[in-house]
Amino acid sequence: MRRILDQIKEQLELMKNRKLLTNVLAILILGIIILLIANIITGEKKDKGLDSAIEDIKEYSADNNLEYDAILEKKLENILTQMKGVEKVRVMITLEDTSERVPAFNTTQNNETTNEVDSQGGTREVFREDTTTQVVTESEGSLTVIKEIKPTVKGVIVIAEGAEDLEVKERLYEAVKTVLGIPGNRVEVYSSE
Repeated sequence: MRRILDQIKEQLELMKNRKLLTNVLAILILGIIILLIANIITGEKKDKGLDSAIEDIKEYSADNNLEYDAILEKKLENILTQMKGVEKVRVMITLEDTSERVPAFNTTQNNETTNEVDSQGGTREVFREDTTTQVVTESEGSLTVIKEIKPTVKGVIVIAEGAEDLEVKERLYEAVKTVLGIPGNRVEVYSSE
C-alpha cells in the first residue's frame, strides 16, 4: 500500500511539474508573440521614418535632376526657419549660369626627332609630335569628374513671417549674406502677409 501511495505521489509531482512546465512554455510563447507584434509595429514606423529620410536625401541630390538653386533654396529655408522669431520661410535664388563639370583626361604625348641625310650631303631634322587625349570613365561608363564648378549666386529673395520686425529682418539678411558669401546688394528680405 505504501508503495502505491509513493507511486501516486510521484505521479502527482510529475503532473505538477508538467503543468508548471506547460504554463512556463505557454508564457514564453505568449511573450515571444507579443515581442514579434511590437517589433512589427515599431519596425513599420522605423521603415516609414527611413523611407522619408531617404526621400529627403533624394530631394537634395543633384543626381535626381534637382538644380543647384533648388537645393540651396531648400537648405536656406530649413536653416532660416530655425531662427528665433521666424516662421514660414520661402527663398528664391537666381544664378549667373549653370554648374560646370570638369572631366578627367588621360593625355599621351609622343615626340620624335629624325635626322635625315640626303645623297648630296645635306641634312635635315624632322620633328614629329603626337598627342592623344582620352576622357576617363568609370566602370559604369560615366565620366570621372575631377572638379565641379558651382554657379555664382546672382540674387536672393527671402519672404518670411516675422520679417516685419526690423531686428529679425536684419538677422535674416545677415544670415543669407554669410551663408552664400554674397554682398548685401544681392539680398532682399520681405515679410509675408
